[in-house]
Amino acid sequence: MRIIGDGFLARNLAEAFGDRFPEVTTIASGVSSTATTAVSEYDREAQLLYEVLDACRRDGRRLLFLSTASFSMYGFTDDEVDETGPLRPPTAYGRHKLALESVVRSSGVEHLILRVSHAVGHHQRPHQLLPTLVRHVSEGEVTVHQGAHRDLLDVRDLVHAVGRLLEDGVHGEVVNVASGVPQPVEAIVTAVEERLGVTARRVHRPGPTAVTRASVRRLRRLVPDFRAAVPDPAYLGALLDAYLPYYTAQPQDLAALPAR
Repeated sequence: MRIIGDGFLARNLAEAFGDRFPEVTTIASGVSSTATTAVSEYDREAQLLYEVLDACRRDGRRLLFLSTASFSMYGFTDDEVDETGPLRPPTAYGRHKLALESVVRSSGVEHLILRVSHAVGHHQRPHQLLPTLVRHVSEGEVTVHQGAHRDLLDVRDLVHAVGRLLEDGVHGEVVNVASGVPQPVEAIVTAVEERLGVTARRVHRPGPTAVTRASVRRLRRLVPDFRAAVPDPAYLGALLDAYLPYYTAQPQDLAALPAR
């Protein structure tokens, strides 16, 4: 697999696949924060996509494009939302990703578009949600937006789904890759506290229930064993047990952590 990028998802995909799927180009680079408003960042990602599509068309390669299944694409929803639309993304980030999806679909290049929720795991950047919560709990004070939920996805589950989809030759599809279990941020903080053996001061920000429910029905049809090993009620605990040692380790200690 040719992987463009060197961040969190890129490094996990590179470790998982190496020389497998040599005909596939994956774009795992671009605007990294849903809060980005800089036009130059969006322009840079769009230009990269145009160049990669040209190369894929010229060389007969398949494109794996990573989009988003977050609030930025779907907004807050009472019911599950699937990949068929219609969509009205509420943020600049979501509108940008949807526009790039359209470019991919109309390019004539064989492709697979994956809308990914909030992936967590090794190599994750410190500014992202779970590392930030763990750091703040460890420091003794954490801000919690009441009613907020996040669909946390173990990056190993993402990698498994990618492998199965590519092995089976799935293409021309848009597929949500999410846990399907939006977690209350309050519950995430409590579970982190329990595992670290601390109680942080919580600064509450009031707000309505805020949940994005991305449907994983299409994903489970295409990858029947997706997340089969961990039941929904145990998913958050399994994530934290897997990655808290990584998030809390000092940089010099990371090499000593056991391999996955």
